Amino acid sequence: MQYMLLIYTPAEGGPGRDELQAEHPRWMQYTQDLQESGVLVAGDALQGTDTATAVRVRNDETLVTDGPFAETKELLGGYYLIDVPDLDTALAWAAKIPSVGYGSVEVRPIMVFDQG
Repeated sequence: MQYMLLIYTPAEGGPGRDELQAEHPRWMQYTQDLQESGVLVAGDALQGTDTATAVRVRNDETLVTDGPFAETKELLGGYYLIDVPDLDTALAWAAKIPSVGYGSVEVRPIMVFDQG
């Protein structure tokens, strides 16, 4: 099964720039561990919410808004898509994500549609 590990960090009060730079080698090691175990399908960090653009269509009118969609306490900072046997294995990988000590990781199974 495939699971998406959605990585959230605090919007305020999280680690500073120096702390994040010091954490970088842990992220590289985590990604390498996923690759070497054969479970990594995809993964990337996302740029900040100040670079986001939200698109909505209402009454056939396309509305484009710069910046974050909504105020939130946590920001989606990146993701990993992994292919593992079960939820317990996905949760174990999520618990190893470097930012889990000050952020959170949402683990969601990928929906598979019947091709018939």
